[in-house]
Amino acid sequence: MVSKRDKNQQRLKRHARVRSKISGTAACPRLSVFRSSKHIYAQLIDDVAGRTLCSASSVEKDFDGATGNAEAAAKVGKLVAERALKLGVEEVVFDRGGYIYHGRVKALAEAARESGLKF
Repeated sequence: MVSKRDKNQQRLKRHARVRSKISGTAACPRLSVFRSSKHIYAQLIDDVAGRTLCSASSVEKDFDGATGNAEAAAKVGKLVAERALKLGVEEVVFDRGGYIYHGRVKALAEAARESGLKF
């Protein structure tokens, strides 16, 4: 009998492979994306110091509207870009978290680019 592969396990392998090649610094932090079935999360991470500089997600109290679609992902991308620019960060390294660059992940990335982040 053929056993079905665990999709999240495959995603984690892809994520580990990508993470071995990219790293964030204080000057150019890593924009990390995580998506669940209902929400999407983004954070800027300084891997050298091991700390999160800022974050945004569709779980926040002041977030309005639907939370699990591309429109919500675009709002989160815009929000994280605004917070990054407030900190003085303009350039980031994009970490898609092992997800395919499509749909909600792509919407978040494009909204962040339109709001002023460079990657």
